[in-house]
Amino acid sequence: MTRPLSLDLRERVVASVLAGESCRSVAERFGVAVSSVVKWSQRQRATGSAAPGKMGGHRKPVLDPHRAFIVERITQMPHLTLHGLKAELAARGVKVSHNTIWLFLRREGLRFKKNTVRPRTSARRRLS
Repeated sequence: MTRPLSLDLRERVVASVLAGESCRSVAERFGVAVSSVVKWSQRQRATGSAAPGKMGGHRKPVLDPHRAFIVERITQMPHLTLHGLKAELAARGVKVSHNTIWLFLRREGLRFKKNTVRPRTSARRRLS
């Protein structure tokens, strides 16, 4: 992700618009997009500053409140699939992708392991 343009440039652009110049001419003069001029002017009117908002950050994991349920379901049914767990969570009102569940399980150290005692599908076909 790129860095926001400098506050100095933003302030000069907004000052030009407030002085009565059109957004298109200001954009051309300062070498920025017209949409940037419009957004910076709107931000100036709304907040009193053309400073950029916060970028990035860390999202709180969605499944943390449901950790006990997920661990319980995996211990009860070790062969439960990600999509099956996703369906059970959806029934409880938690709508997430299977990738979200996978990342949660990896972070928690819960792994889906293949059963080495049970033959794989291709081995079953050869035995039949």
